Amino acid sequence: MTSRAALLAQAAALVARPGRAVLGIAGAPGSGKSTLTSTLLASLRDSLGPDAVGHLPMDGFHLADAQLDRLGRRDRKGAPDTFDVDGYVAALRRLHDEPDRALFAPGFERDLEQPIAAALAIPPSAQLVLTEGNYLLLPGGGWERVRPLLAEVWFVEVDDDVRRLRLVGRHEQFGKSPEAARAWVERVDEPNAELVRATRGAADLVVPLDGS
Repeated sequence: MTSRAALLAQAAALVARPGRAVLGIAGAPGSGKSTLTSTLLASLRDSLGPDAVGHLPMDGFHLADAQLDRLGRRDRKGAPDTFDVDGYVAALRRLHDEPDRALFAPGFERDLEQPIAAALAIPPSAQLVLTEGNYLLLPGGGWERVRPLLAEVWFVEVDDDVRRLRLVGRHEQFGKSPEAARAWVERVDEPNAELVRATRGAADLVVPLDGS
């Protein structure tokens, strides 16, 4: 397992590259992407400065339920075509093309299970930006435009049984019954996980987590 210190050193080294660096954290649903990203953000902001590291989560680009209803996709929310991939790519491009301007980006409110416009701000002082999401390495559907905008992509993985239990627990926490949560994981989350697993070989680094 790659040590935390080694991960921090590799992430911090990206700042030495010309221009702004964007580090992608990919992985299947429930693999621990957000937890790793939060840990990296806290440590890097402590070492590089609180305004030197930004955060652009892919989850903020979920389509709102109103749009999913209109498109007939709400029953598989979380699939690649239930995100605003064009908006996500545009935000990543702005990080590189307009580094002297603050980027206001959407966040995702778990309690509401909805995106919130302009919930996050990435200041011009951010030399390194972390972005995490399932589909950073997906080769089609518009997602293929993401990888060229990232300095590196790390792929997070954890034992599948642990990952599925996390997903069931997450869905229960936000209102689904245990039966409905398990059904959603098998019907929606696991097909998405298969898509993501197929992109593992395109990552710059694989980060196994212990599931604790």
